[in-house]
Amino acid sequence: MTQPPCELCASPGGELLWQDERCRVIRVADPHYPGFCRVVWNAHCAEMSDLNAAERAHLLHVLWATECAVRALTKAHKINLASLGNMVPHLHWHVIPRFSDDRHFPQPIWGEAQREGVAHPAPASADLLAEFERALAQC
Repeated sequence: MTQPPCELCASPGGELLWQDERCRVIRVADPHYPGFCRVVWNAHCAEMSDLNAAERAHLLHVLWATECAVRALTKAHKINLASLGNMVPHLHWHVIPRFSDDRHFPQPIWGEAQREGVAHPAPASADLLAEFERALAQC
């Protein structure tokens, strides 16, 4: 049986904020979770263990910088990091700002909504990119 084409190989997967030769950061259009981003490994692989040590270190540094940027700009109660890949088996991480009054809190965003939820302001993409690049430059 032929596998369907990989969505994250065929398209950026959202609004492209930043990329290098190994990975990219995309913004997810979700009004309930302003600042929601994904860090996507460019080459098709399914697991962190498919990467060598230098690649893992690079991916985790980009993931860390993304978390820092989302956290600084959204002032979220919590940042959720998730790498599932059950629906799209291409290595990527979700960076999700969470608020105690969001639709799903304290449950995962993929679960049943707990309430209507309160809207929080979304950071501008340019501000998100600038904050990410500032964090990425830190050691």
